[in-house]
Amino acid sequence: MRRRLACALYESLLLVGVLFAGFLLPWVLIGMALHVAPPGWLAWLHVWAVVGVYFVVLWRRTGQTLAMQTWQLQLIDLDTGKPPTTARCAMRYILAWPSWLMILTGFGVFWAAWMDRDRQFPHDRIARTRIVHTPRIAQSAPIMPVDR
Repeated sequence: MRRRLACALYESLLLVGVLFAGFLLPWVLIGMALHVAPPGWLAWLHVWAVVGVYFVVLWRRTGQTLAMQTWQLQLIDLDTGKPPTTARCAMRYILAWPSWLMILTGFGVFWAAWMDRDRQFPHDRIARTRIVHTPRIAQSAPIMPVDR
């Protein structure tokens, strides 16, 4: 549980860069060129879409975002054990929004830590995905010849 929450915190830091490149930069350029600003609903829809594309593409490709790679976590499909399909990734992303509201209130963490037998969050249970720990295999250092 700690590993997943730490990964989520790190992911939020990485999303600052994603949102800068995918949301802020385009709207600043459009605003400077056309002297317009997006209405609030369009700005939020754009943020939601940029973040969604980021997660769905990375989950689909390898089952991992950069933060998940760092914390040695991977998203898998419960049925196949491989990275989920695009549809499952999109469903997980959509279901994660209300689930994160539950997590921020504490109920979602309580659910995953004590109620769920596999310690999975509600959006993973419904989307039939699972986050698993994938420890790296330690690599030994190459043996260097010694000059005498």
